[in-house]
Amino acid sequence: MTRSAWLALSFLIAAPLAANDDISDDRRQELHNLLIQDCGSCHGLKMRGGLGPALLPDMLQGKSADYLSSVILYGRPGTAMPAWRPLLSPAEAHWMADQLLQGVAQ
Repeated sequence: MTRSAWLALSFLIAAPLAANDDISDDRRQELHNLLIQDCGSCHGLKMRGGLGPALLPDMLQGKSADYLSSVILYGRPGTAMPAWRPLLSPAEAHWMADQLLQGVAQ
C-alpha cells in the first residue's frame, strides 16, 4: 500500500472518532506537555523543526486537523514519525492537531 493510500485509509478510520471533545483539563495539560516535550524532541521545542519538519501554523497551511491527527495517530511509514495510537485516542490526537494549527503556546 502506498503512503498516500495508507494516509487516506487512516483518515477514514480516525475522522469519525475525532469528534469527541470530552477531554479533561488535566489531560489537556498532559497533551500540551507531550507536544512540547515529546513532539518537540524531534520537531524542536519551539516547533521550528529539527529531525522532523517545522510544525508552525504557517508551515501547516493547507493541512486539516483531520489530516494532522491521522499522522499523529498512525505515524509516517518510512520516516522517524512514530504512531501514537497506542497512547492517544483519536479525540486527543485531534485536539493536539488543533493546537498545532493555532500555534503551540509555551
